[in-house]
Order: sequence, then structure tokens, then C-alpha cells
Amino acid sequence: MNTLTRTNPLRAGRVLAPALVLVLATGCGAFGSGDAGGDVTLRLVAADYGDSEANSTSRFWGDVIGRFEEANPGIKVELDLQSWNDIDKRVASLIASGRTPDLVQTGGFADQVAADRLYPATDVLSIDTQAGMIDAFSRAGQVLGSQYGIPFVASTRVFFYNKTVFAKAGITAPPTTWDELRRDAELIKAKVPGVTPYALPLGPEEAQAESMIWAMGGGGGLADNAGNYTFDSPQNRATFAWLRTNLVEKHLTYAEPAATDRKTAFNDFAAGKVAMLNGHPGLVAKAVAAKIDYGTAAIPRKDATVKPATFGVADWMMAFKANGHRTELKKFLGFLYRTDNQLAFDEQYNLLPVTQETRTAMTGSGRHRDLAEFLNALPTANFYPYGDPSWDKVSGLVKQQIGAAVKRDGNDALAALQAAAATEAGRSHR
Repeated sequence: MNTLTRTNPLRAGRVLAPALVLVLATGCGAFGSGDAGGDVTLRLVAADYGDSEANSTSRFWGDVIGRFEEANPGIKVELDLQSWNDIDKRVASLIASGRTPDLVQTGGFADQVAADRLYPATDVLSIDTQAGMIDAFSRAGQVLGSQYGIPFVASTRVFFYNKTVFAKAGITAPPTTWDELRRDAELIKAKVPGVTPYALPLGPEEAQAESMIWAMGGGGGLADNAGNYTFDSPQNRATFAWLRTNLVEKHLTYAEPAATDRKTAFNDFAAGKVAMLNGHPGLVAKAVAAKIDYGTAAIPRKDATVKPATFGVADWMMAFKANGHRTELKKFLGFLYRTDNQLAFDEQYNLLPVTQETRTAMTGSGRHRDLAEFLNALPTANFYPYGDPSWDKVSGLVKQQIGAAVKRDGNDALAALQAAAATEAGRSHR
């Protein structure tokens, strides 16, 4: 389902929990000063994926920690559970006060790598645990070729469409190219009044996701393989020009994409007022609850000359080296990433796995047919530049500015964003 106070990249089927702090501890209180009786205490700060006490992540962690401690006498795990709104502030406060946690599960890691606080993943994951990770996610956790971010949970995006609206418009199959999407949108506008043909949410909630999906579909992206930001590339200019002239100016999407958030698009789809959009697994439950007859498909791309690309996001586990508990961390992480534990978490929150065996279990169980398109996309997912310490600041700029790229002065907007991103990258790399 990112580290927050910034916006969480997954947020898949997730609403922000109230400011909840739960500490499960043996012995002293929240992050006490020592380990009693020779035991080693691992201190874990984790984000709460639930939206109420009934589905709080405390239940998952309580079960995992209890079974781990029973199987590993001498190692205790102390949990500090935080809302997504508060977890970044909590971690920063602990570090500043000299109480650095051993593990943090949240939405990013590059800033902690830049501060030289983390173990490389190879130091705290067994060979078997490393080998079991889906390669695309392990690569996304790298900084300068070394992995520090340990993927914890994942999401991908696929194309959703309203089958009832398609039938009314005489459309028999979902579009695979942009031209097909435009033609379908024109049919829907002409034959199904009151329905927005395609939702284009480029508002500040999660504009970075929608813009990256479209940029990849046009053969571009937000950054190149070397980590350089590429907002003002020729491919991106062509992509946003296409959106402007083929969707926005033809009134086939919202009148003001830059002011439209994903939440609005999802709610409108669940209300039958949007025919097509890109969505994450959380939209499945929303559509089912609203009794929308929907379908999913691969996200359309410009044409067959563009290599298919899937957009993925992840939340991460980080292992801090301040307390020197490398051996104990390796034991706990090996236990945590067992298939039974990963499957329990993913199924509880309708999220996607980061390990090969969990993906196989979900794909083969027959219980997750509604997630088949998402699961199929996992191995080839492309990600935000998580490993760049400037990404937090740059993603904030994207949320505020990228919507202007589909307006008449779109090229100027992309050039301004490129310059601002380069400035932030320069600051973070000093």
C-alpha cells in the first residue's frame, strides 16, 4: 500500500490512519536505554497501514514478533507503530536524541543512505532471502549500485475501464495504444453523456504517478538510467503535447487536470462517472463495493514502437547500523520475509508481494484473480528514482507543477520543472 510527512507512494487501498502510536515491548518503555538480562532488543519503527483499530497493522506485527521471539530466545523486538503522517518526524526525533532504531519500515531510504546510517542489504539478509526477492524491487532499492532499501510491499498500476459504459458506446475491447484510447474517449463522449471518458488526475495528491505512467508510455520517463532527471526531454514534450491536444483540449478528460486529485478520479469511477483511468489494487475493492462492472488491462502506450513498461511503487525496510545488531537483524528479517508472513500482510491489505514465492502463492491460489493483471506486471515494474536523495523534494515539485505541462505553455512548464529538479539534485549531492 512514502515516508510521511510526505505522501506515501503506495497508498494502495489505504487511507491515512489517525495519529496512532503503539509500542509492543518487553521490559522497558518505548525505546528504552538498554537490553535487560543480556537479551538483545531490536527496535522497530513501522507505519500503520490500517485506518482503524480493527485493521491496525499492530495485529500483524504482534503475531510476527510473538512467534519470532518464541523461536529466538534472547532476541526481543520492540515495536513503535506510527501513522503515515508522523513516522518521518518520529524517526528523525529518535535519531536526534541518540535513540536510533534498528529497523524502520516506511516509504523511502535514500536520505538515510546519504547520512551513512544504514547497513547494505547484503549485510542483513541471508543469501536465500536476497535470492527470493523480485529482482525489479531489489534493483529499485539500490544507491550507486549497492542495495540499501529492502522492499517490504509493492503495488503496480493497470488500466481500468467501465464495461457498461464501453457497451453503451459500442466499444468491444480496451485500447492498447493512445490513438485507440482517444477514439474510444470520443465515442464515449458522443454516446454516453455525463461520463468523463478518461480521468487524468495531475493534481497535487499523486501527479508524479500519473505523469510517470504517461511519460513511460511515450518512450520517456522522469529520470534516465544514470539517475539524471529528464522532465524536459523531447519524448516528454511530445507526450504532454499529445495529452493537451488529444484529451484536454477535446474535453475528453477533466477541465482542469492540474486541480484534479486521484481520490476524485477513483471516486468518480466508483460512481460510474468515469469510463477509463489508471489505478492501483485499491481501486478493485472500491469498484466491487460500488457494483461497477469493470475490466483491467495493460496500460495503453503511444504505439508498438514503445517498449511496454509497467509502473511500480514500493514501501521499504531499512536496517540501521548504529546499534551494531547485524546478526540479530539478519535473523529477524529472515523470519519476516518468510512466505507465510509476507502472504498474511499482502492479503490483509490487498497489496502486492515483493518476493518470488509469495507472488507464486498469490498467483496460484485462485483467490486473487482480481489482482492477476497487477501480479503479472510485478517482474517488469519501473520505479521512481528512489535511490536519489533529492527525490523527496523533486517529487514535491512534480506534484505542484507537472499539471501545467498539459496547458498551452506546457513546454515552459517542463523546462521550469527540469531546472528546479536539477537545483535540488545539486543540493542533495554536495
